[in-house]
Formats: sequence, C-alpha cells, structure tokens
Amino acid sequence: MDAAEERRFRDFVSARSPALMRLAFLLAGGDQHAAEDLLQTALAKTVARWHAVDAPEAYVRQVMYRQQISWWRRGAFRREATVAEPPEWAVQDATHAVEVGIVVRRALAKLAPRQRAVLVLRYFEDLPEAEVAAVLGCSVGTVRSTTHRSLARLRVLAPELAEPYKIIGEAMA
Repeated sequence: MDAAEERRFRDFVSARSPALMRLAFLLAGGDQHAAEDLLQTALAKTVARWHAVDAPEAYVRQVMYRQQISWWRRGAFRREATVAEPPEWAVQDATHAVEVGIVVRRALAKLAPRQRAVLVLRYFEDLPEAEVAAVLGCSVGTVRSTTHRSLARLRVLAPELAEPYKIIGEAMA
C-alpha cells in the first residue's frame, strides 16, 4: 500500500469509526468488547483488500455482518463471563428515548445472532429484504420468516416496548 492509499484508509477509519462502532455494538448484542473485536477484525480484513475496494463503508459493513455470523457459527462468543457481583444498571436522569434504547439493546442481546443481524439490517440499517438476504447469504423468504420470528421473540423478551408509556412511568417512579 502506497502512502496515498494509506492516507485514504486512515481518513476513512477516522471519519466512519463512530458509525461503524454503533453497528458493531448492535451486532454484538451490546457487548462493547465483542463490538471492538468485530470492528477491528473487519478493518484488518478491509485494509488487506483496500486496493480493490470501491465502496469502503459497504465493504466494511459486509465484512462485519459475515464475521459476526462466522463467530456465531463457531460459538466464539457463547461463553459467559463470571463476575464477583452482578452489575447494577443505574439510570441517571433518563429520558424516554434512552429508556427505550436500553430495553431494545437488552432484548437484542438475548436474540440469536442471526435474528439480531436480520433485525439490525432491516430496522437499524433500513435495508430492504433483498439486500439483507444478499448480505447474509440466504433467501428473501428466510429473511422474512426470521424477521417475523425475531419480532415475536422481542415482544416476549420486552413486552414493555408495546406499552411506551409504561417505561416512562417506571423511570419516574
């Protein structure tokens, strides 16, 4: 890689890292360390092919989706972390949007990685079903059925999302 290409890659990373990190965080189910690993792995794979990449952000996102699925299939992140005391989830001056975000992230973290990937691509990345199918390497029908089952599972995991004012009441109590 020559100096100009290296500069272009560095500029891309510095400009797009926050958005890519948010996506990695969602794909990793809210695990900050797994998200950092996912983004770092995706960027390392991207820099190796940088000379052939026409759309860098799309390429990095595709690598992240596929890497997350690969880790899920291998079971790399199925281990549980043991801690001396359970963490406290203190919320200070939370607004409704923050409360809903926390509930959504926790519920997403409980979904299977493929279900989480489908919901993130469909609703957070706003991709059409055909593009989600292309990214994940499956049929449009699989995307539809996985979306349906994932949303049903979210309703079970986070019933408070169906009642938006219930979250506000709990936050004010």
